[in-house]
Amino acid sequence: MKIRILFIASLGISSLIQASISFAGNVNGKNIYLQRCAMCHGMDIKGTGPLANKSNPPTPDLTTSAFKKRLNDYPGVIVSSVILRPNGDLIPKTLRENGVRLSPYPWRIKDLRDLNEYMSGVISKNR
Repeated sequence: MKIRILFIASLGISSLIQASISFAGNVNGKNIYLQRCAMCHGMDIKGTGPLANKSNPPTPDLTTSAFKKRLNDYPGVIVSSVILRPNGDLIPKTLRENGVRLSPYPWRIKDLRDLNEYMSGVISKNR
């Protein structure tokens, strides 16, 4: 009986360690989101940031089932296509019009993956 309890306890500790490693490995994604996205999308990714209603169209709620499906079907593509889209400047325009100056950012593939992972984690908590 004692061995069984120890085994179950070790599984719980292992899960906690894995969760903290996953979180620690995603500090980059969280930092990028907080510095470059939260002002419009909000901390909850629901389009509740201070600039959310100052863009036209307003900042979307990224926790909707339609967005979750797109994020799941095309992981990373959604995030990178919005950030790096060559033909649209809605995001920079909204920032400029509201006096927000973001320095250029040298996006790396790792940054896009980390941001996607962070957003997916937040979105999955908003079920």
